Amino acid sequence: MPPIPGRRAVLSAGGTLVLVLGTAPGLGAPLTGTASAPAPDTACAPAPGAQAAGGLGESLPTGPGFSPSTGTVSALTVFIDFPDAPATISTRERFAEFFPETAEQFAESSYGRLRYRAVPVHRWLRMSQPFEDYGIDRGAGWRPDDEQGYNRLLREIVAALDEPPPAAGGARGGAAGERGRGRDGPREGAAPVDFSDYDLVNVLATPNAGPPATERVLSVSFPGRDLVATAEGPLRNVSFIWSRQPGPAEHRVLVHENGHVFGLPDLYWTGAGRPPQLTGHWDVMEQDWGPPNDFLAWHKWKLGWLLPGQVDCVAEPGTSEHVLTPVGAAGTGGTRLLAVRTGDHEALAIEVRTPGALDEVVCRPGVLVSRISTVTRSGFGPVTVQDATPGSEGCQAVPDPQVTAQLTDAPFVPGETFRDAEAGVSVEVLDADSSGRHRVRVSRW
Repeated sequence: MPPIPGRRAVLSAGGTLVLVLGTAPGLGAPLTGTASAPAPDTACAPAPGAQAAGGLGESLPTGPGFSPSTGTVSALTVFIDFPDAPATISTRERFAEFFPETAEQFAESSYGRLRYRAVPVHRWLRMSQPFEDYGIDRGAGWRPDDEQGYNRLLREIVAALDEPPPAAGGARGGAAGERGRGRDGPREGAAPVDFSDYDLVNVLATPNAGPPATERVLSVSFPGRDLVATAEGPLRNVSFIWSRQPGPAEHRVLVHENGHVFGLPDLYWTGAGRPPQLTGHWDVMEQDWGPPNDFLAWHKWKLGWLLPGQVDCVAEPGTSEHVLTPVGAAGTGGTRLLAVRTGDHEALAIEVRTPGALDEVVCRPGVLVSRISTVTRSGFGPVTVQDATPGSEGCQAVPDPQVTAQLTDAPFVPGETFRDAEAGVSVEVLDADSSGRHRVRVSRW
């Protein structure tokens, strides 16, 4: 399968080395560590950058205006088609491309702290113009003074949902709607919609509208700001999904887009020139195709999925030892993130990644170290994974063109040390046990 152009870096594949945790050096008895630092506070959360005010960034906590990312989150889910691209499938078929998998991934990634409830309006909403007339293209934004584009689409969607549903057999678009339940279940075409009942909106376009994702990626979100007016107040936090994502977990394009409405930035490169290696398949906010992948521990902290007792903070000079539980381990126990603030707007995020349902490509289990910047804007590398094996071609037994091969063996294993002389920090991986927990020694000077 060719990589998707335009959204992520073109990736090369290679490497045949497979490291299994059971044979990793230093594997031993269950681990214990010295007393960890108190629950993290601003000492380990870098100050937000000016660019992050009201926008996407790595600052903690997320600013106002975005959808909540804990508790029960209700997602109004609507379906649109066009006069030149009428839907050829039912809304239920389109819905099934994303659910229940999207809700299940959020539940697993959040340790049950995000209960995602999608509420579909099961009728195709026919837009007034042919698809091409809206000018939807890669990178098209929402412009309130534009009479076309997403501004027109959003206004037409709101207007359609404010109307009574068409009579059975007379639905505009692909299928007739039926009256049904409200906020807590499928609406079955019921209208009008009270937008204040919902935390976010998903717009699933008929997949035959526009180019396939393998040619041009159009899916986009408009988070954290007022968009168009409704009777219940301004609409905000809307994700549009176009075409179909290739790969074995196509629903993750919606996980990625909803990550934006929760306040997460793009981790892939959108700047000029050859894309640098950033985070690879270690977070769905960079690579949302191919095999399943989880969120970085830093993002789980930012979204409220990690509680203070699951995050260790190293803020002062000295040496301390910490036992890290794999991010993907079942349950909510154990330290999942070690945060080391290295500047006014920078930090190191240290976590353990091992193979799991959401981390299928992990072939070198170990300690993943990431640099976090709260002044680097979305799409320009606010997170950079540090590669323990620079220059290698990775460790996947069967390389996947949708995975950044060179970063698959990025974690540090027992006996290896990450060192940042400029920041005055070293992270030594001491050993690991059979459950995947790793003991690390952090030194600051």
